[in-house]
Amino acid sequence: MKIQIPLDGSANANRALDYVIGNIATLKEQPQLLLLNVQWNVATGNVKLFINQDVINDYYRELGLAALQQGRAALEAAKLPYQYHISIGTPAEAIVQYAIEQNADQIVMCKQGQGGLQSLLLGSVVSKVLHLSSLPVLLVK
Repeated sequence: MKIQIPLDGSANANRALDYVIGNIATLKEQPQLLLLNVQWNVATGNVKLFINQDVINDYYRELGLAALQQGRAALEAAKLPYQYHISIGTPAEAIVQYAIEQNADQIVMCKQGQGGLQSLLLGSVVSKVLHLSSLPVLLVK
């Protein structure tokens, strides 16, 4: 079984990972855990004229690793193997696309991530994932 857990660095998102870690013993076999962080694509328009692509890639990697840091530490402390990936794009679409690419069996996410004004302007990532995904999505409160 493959379980994908999208993390944005927020305490809310990390609760989904805590839920998986806390309930892993109830599964028949140890699942493959796939951590995912999605960075918004900021290199649009004329940005690439002024900033080198390597600098942009380093920026995405730095922010993505920072968002995954707490989750990776929790899995290492629990001695659970995992893979992680940083995608660039629109979060909901990238979450569903990566789950399909990795043949994930389930997506586990918290019902609320970073939120705030961004959530009001862009809509809920969770509701978009629910709409786009044909996979089971487990929402953690």
